[in-house]
Amino acid sequence: MKVYQTNEIKNISILGSSGSGKTTLAEAMLYEGGVIKRRGTVEAGNTVCDYFPVEKDYGYSVFSTVFSVEWNGLKLNFIDCPGSDDFIGGAVSALNVTDTALMVINAQYGVEVGTINQFRYTEEFHKPVIFVVNQLDNDKADFDNTVAQLKDNYGSKAVQIQYPTQCGAAFNAVVDVLKMKMYRWKPEGGVPEVLEIPAEEAEKATELHKILVEAAAEHDDSLMEKFFEEGTLSEDDMRAGIRAGLVTRGMFPIFCVCAGKDMCVRRTLEFLGNVVPCTDKMPRLVTTEGVEVTPSASGPTSLFFFKTTVEPHIGQVSYFKVVSGKVKVGDDLTNADRGSKERIAQLFSVDGQMRNEVTEMEAGDIGATVKLKDVRRGNTLNGKGCEYRFDFIKYPEPKYRRAIKPANEADAEKLSEILARMHEEDPTWLVELSKELKQTIVSGQGEFHLRTLKWRIENNDKLAIEYLEPKIPYRETITKAARADYRHKKQSGGAGQFGEVHLIIEPYYEGMPAPTTYRFGGQEYRMNVRDTQVYDLEWGGKLVFVNCIVGGAIDARFLPAILKGIMGRMEQGPLTGSYARDVRVCVYDGKMHPVDSNEISFMLAGRNAFSTAFKDAGPKILEPIYDVEVLVPGDYMGDVMGDLQGRRALIMGMNSEKGYEKLMAKVPLKEMASYSTSLSSITGGRASFTMRFAGYELVPSEIQDKLLKDYATIQEDE
Repeated sequence: MKVYQTNEIKNISILGSSGSGKTTLAEAMLYEGGVIKRRGTVEAGNTVCDYFPVEKDYGYSVFSTVFSVEWNGLKLNFIDCPGSDDFIGGAVSALNVTDTALMVINAQYGVEVGTINQFRYTEEFHKPVIFVVNQLDNDKADFDNTVAQLKDNYGSKAVQIQYPTQCGAAFNAVVDVLKMKMYRWKPEGGVPEVLEIPAEEAEKATELHKILVEAAAEHDDSLMEKFFEEGTLSEDDMRAGIRAGLVTRGMFPIFCVCAGKDMCVRRTLEFLGNVVPCTDKMPRLVTTEGVEVTPSASGPTSLFFFKTTVEPHIGQVSYFKVVSGKVKVGDDLTNADRGSKERIAQLFSVDGQMRNEVTEMEAGDIGATVKLKDVRRGNTLNGKGCEYRFDFIKYPEPKYRRAIKPANEADAEKLSEILARMHEEDPTWLVELSKELKQTIVSGQGEFHLRTLKWRIENNDKLAIEYLEPKIPYRETITKAARADYRHKKQSGGAGQFGEVHLIIEPYYEGMPAPTTYRFGGQEYRMNVRDTQVYDLEWGGKLVFVNCIVGGAIDARFLPAILKGIMGRMEQGPLTGSYARDVRVCVYDGKMHPVDSNEISFMLAGRNAFSTAFKDAGPKILEPIYDVEVLVPGDYMGDVMGDLQGRRALIMGMNSEKGYEKLMAKVPLKEMASYSTSLSSITGGRASFTMRFAGYELVPSEIQDKLLKDYATIQEDE
């Protein structure tokens, strides 16, 4: 393969809902580009893009896959992305390093929730979008309805380039209103006949051509002028106008394909080659220090690594984009994130699991290398004198949690290593070793996402694991002031132990006034504040420790021990052993012994006084609450809302968004454990949701009673 220059490289993501036919389209593109001699199928498990065992077993894409097609002197780099929302991380990574999105739509179903979700990411990253309506040979295909949905969602920006003369089993021709020709295929597809538009299609084709001309003229002042003067535009002028519209997201062209029969794939590639902007014409990437980097071969060498995989007989394969300069075999580069040195021993242009060795790659190109010593996903490698660093890929919050453990406890360390490696390959798999819950928690985008993780661990690494219901990170707090004292006294020959602490606790809130006077049991306690320390707790909330000791009742050197005892009890709350938070403690009196008082005595006295007061201070359990947004077809709205209310959800609002209803609610984390599966079941997989931590709120009294009883039972068993 030749070395392509920056102005000869185009980078394109292939997006779309599950079942839209992205991998089949990729296979047809590889065939048309001469990369493969025979097209595989998803059903047969022999496609270029779905080559991992888990993908062959499941029959759907799990990872994004890089491939390229050389077309008319250009290099078209593609990244075929998984369609399932559970594997959205692949699409997010791909959109960050490509310049254009090819959004594949199943003509049977039209605009699906997955289409809307992925389109949102193209909005966020400001990427051009081309819609490709696929599977037009299906008996239930409805191209006109799909176009109507696209126009409902995206307005006049959705502009037809093509339309089929008929859908269903007889599909074999499209009218192209850019070229004003009809393309017709034999049953085996491939190279079409290029015909004049038949008389019965002339009126429709002319009307759509006029709309396309006007849309193309809108995005370039000189073209608009020419259009007003001549009433039309040449084909080259239209291409220029469409390209300008793509770059500004002012136009979303609509194409037809039947990827399974290789119909109109060649014409789609031709359009991509002629019209889609090269990487040097797109917005620049920006370093962590805000420096815009021009993709030029004459610039300093800088590579950004956006993906890693571990493959049999090879080890780690690292995928990168050349952001600036050029990289050659034998180059010595520095890792801007880790400070280590790396030598590029091999360079590859990649087609799935096929790797084609190259000697050099220029800015804008996408490639891979192997056997790097210390490079992780998200790292930047620079040439001498270059100090760029990139950190622009932000992944969505997880939506599904499970505790994970090996079937054999002796394999715990091995599992930990595997999970760390898995996270490198898919950053939306998050792993947390929770000291609080005493569990290893894995989080992902849905049940299928974690099921895939389990499949890979058990089949690839031969390690049996099990998932458990994750514990909930409850918090404890108080609702009123309380007073307690505790004397720790121990005498067993020789020096004894003695410490006595008197304290008052109360709920803490930001901006509360300094303590003055309290009244308990008819007795008044006046505080003389000498010092106040505010501690931000690592688990959230605050502890405020106020020294109100007068007359030297407790020596100042014992106050840190008292604080340590209190903090220890807050790490294991008196009610359920959960972390306690948002408490102000005033230590106002106590007693010492000239010989027997020591730090351990006051630590235990402080701990026990705090525990006694806590139980008398209206203690309450708090639970984590999440903001949940559900995007759902209108006809499922009632069922989804009813299900949420059964999960103790507080509905915050709802509105319509591009043909779907958006439902906003606050839901306890406890009730979200199986929500991903439940929502899919209720809506037939046509809804999606996001969740983000909102804060802690009091649990209902009946749930608190149950939690207290459960904790008491555990304590008895221990």
